[in-house]
Amino acid sequence: MEKILVLDFGGQYNQLIARRVREQHVYAEIRSYDRVTLDEIRDAGYQGIIFTGGPNSVYDPASPHFDPRILKLGMPILGICYGAQLLAFLAGGEVSAAMNGSEYGKTLLRSERHILFQNVPEESICWMSHTDFISAPPENYRVIASTVKCPCAALGNDMKKIYGVQFHPEVTHTEYGNRILHNFLFTICSCRGDWDASDYAEQMIAGYRSELAGKKVLLALSGGVDSSVAALLLHRAIGQNLICVFVDHGLLRKDEGDFVERTFRETFGVNLIRVNAGERFLQRLSGVAEPERKRKIIGEEFIRVFEEEARKIGHVHVLAQGTIYPDVIESGKGASAVIKSHHNVGGLPDVISFDEIIEPLRELFKDEVRSIGIMLGLPRELVWRQPFPGPGLAVRIIGEITAEKIKILREADAIFREEVEAARLNEGPDQYFAVLTDTCTVGVMGDARTYGVTAALRAVSTDDFMTADWFRLPYEVLERASSRITGEVPGVSRVVFDISSKPPATVEWE
Repeated sequence: MEKILVLDFGGQYNQLIARRVREQHVYAEIRSYDRVTLDEIRDAGYQGIIFTGGPNSVYDPASPHFDPRILKLGMPILGICYGAQLLAFLAGGEVSAAMNGSEYGKTLLRSERHILFQNVPEESICWMSHTDFISAPPENYRVIASTVKCPCAALGNDMKKIYGVQFHPEVTHTEYGNRILHNFLFTICSCRGDWDASDYAEQMIAGYRSELAGKKVLLALSGGVDSSVAALLLHRAIGQNLICVFVDHGLLRKDEGDFVERTFRETFGVNLIRVNAGERFLQRLSGVAEPERKRKIIGEEFIRVFEEEARKIGHVHVLAQGTIYPDVIESGKGASAVIKSHHNVGGLPDVISFDEIIEPLRELFKDEVRSIGIMLGLPRELVWRQPFPGPGLAVRIIGEITAEKIKILREADAIFREEVEAARLNEGPDQYFAVLTDTCTVGVMGDARTYGVTAALRAVSTDDFMTADWFRLPYEVLERASSRITGEVPGVSRVVFDISSKPPATVEWE
């Protein structure tokens, strides 16, 4: 199988680079710069290498570097952002702090006619995010693109097939980013594009059938697409040795607990244990307002519940989780900075009573998980359900969690989702939900003054959940949702609409 190495230097878009490569049916394998050797890279049979971005400066001695002999392996290399600066630095060029200030956001790119920019207009929009720049290209490298503030926005050595771009072709904000990556993969690296996510699934099933033979596996089943696909994948591999535990932590959406139980018991015949633990979680969260503490508490309590259920079942060897790539990167694994921890990655306590933890989907993006779900036979209405974070409504309530706040948000969220779905938009948002803020405002109902909370509505469009744009919902939909929420949900006096994109915001508020 042909594959591309994504050499990770700690940037936040590193998983997205791999996803973009896989989109073009070329398998991408991510390895941290400090966990792979030059010999391993040489012997792995990669078609090419992509150096990722990162938050450091190459001239800082503590910054992530690599053996400069990697430039002499004869493999095509594409450096992105910090990766471009690093390959220039390793090849003898100069990198300096930007004299004209950093570049951030959409920027006009002027590119030359070059193999890397084949079928890319001379002027296009790219996404910049840097404070350093390549001030002097290495010998035998030439500049092939520029911006107003960055005289070397791309450079290359055609003889060695080594190239660098200061911008981020992997994000959707770069107008022709996919075309640039396509040129690197197929024209420069000579890839064929014969990889498919279904192949990965079949390999995982075969691998777990052997690896988990004779072992009992406890799966955290939430009913979302990630845990559902993980459940079916493992069920294919080990059958009745898979035990699914559904923890209703009291922070689910309206009627969701009953829906999950009904779907998996009746439709799939899964051996499902439902644990109603709402009061337990609420007590643990009492008085807690800081988002990361909420996530850590919920993550730890999840594990404790699983341990207790495992003891009732008997010895359970393995805990399975539906962790996917965005969970891992946003939780700061490897060299990346922590954005927020996820309950099934960053929230784990130091000591757990299972022999091991497996995460069958941790190498996959959301769209890949969905395609595998369809292949495994999950109904489309389950595959395309609204994404929902593991900590549930706890990270959609700003400030302390109370039973009353949960009730308010659950009703407001249900109304908003009902109105969006009733609108039957030709192209709707990929995720939409309500948030309960910690801001109270004055209102008027009838002839009386009210003082209630503010609910925020959030809708985004995205194809990877690593970047997202706020979705332009029709005013009529927003008006109906707002009128119903303020009229039907006691305690809400005002509704606002969030028009922040990711970056700089995240999809969730906490």
